[in-house]
Amino acid sequence: MSTATEFRHLVRIAGKDLEGSKKLIAALSDLRGVGYSFANTVVNRLGLDPKARLGTLSEEQVKEIEKTIQGSSASQVPQWYYNRRKDPEAGDSKQLLGSDLDFAIKNDIEAERNIQSWRGVRHGLGLKVRGQRTRTTGRKGRTVGVRKAVLQAAAKEAAAKKEEK
Repeated sequence: MSTATEFRHLVRIAGKDLEGSKKLIAALSDLRGVGYSFANTVVNRLGLDPKARLGTLSEEQVKEIEKTIQGSSASQVPQWYYNRRKDPEAGDSKQLLGSDLDFAIKNDIEAERNIQSWRGVRHGLGLKVRGQRTRTTGRKGRTVGVRKAVLQAAAKEAAAKKEEK
């Protein structure tokens, strides 16, 4: 067992190595699926010092943090803090982390495509989904604009060919 004086440079939480030199909230928010606000709530609910470094925590405290973050039903975090509320398949609320979060988002988008909702169609076309403008933004990977010099050169060539005839 680790004592309070032993410092660990790497702490493994939810399958990811986190830097022990970071403060608790900043280190927890490095996990995919855990934001600053959720990390702050977890730390406060467990009664831990948010200014403490992650590497100074005992093994029991780390296990308690991991259990709370993974959204067990006995945790003290309100359900509205979770990133997966009222899951369409299971109907419960939970906190998804890492590749589980990516997989759930991918499945949600695929379901939208299958029912051919407006959001699904927009996803399928690679366009913006939430009502943003598309006239001037979101053009990455597409034809962004027309170069004036290229148009002028083409116009001169066309004019030169016309004069020759």
